[in-house]
Amino acid sequence: MAEGYCVKCKAKKEIADGVEETMKNGRKAIKGKCPICGTVMFKILGKSATTTQPEVPNNNPPAVPPTETPTV
Repeated sequence: MAEGYCVKCKAKKEIADGVEETMKNGRKAIKGKCPICGTVMFKILGKSATTTQPEVPNNNPPAVPPTETPTV
């Protein structure tokens, strides 16, 4: 799972019973408990962890209306 910092143990530990949550601002975070003391641990995930749809490039050229040629 994820590793977080326990403020009670003052050490980095593996988050037990971690659940991924979405914060108000849309960012992802993991909330769980310290395996030693049971204190709630919370880790904010980076921007790369957010699940966004990748932009698909449009390979079709834009539609251009045909130009009118003057008839003589």
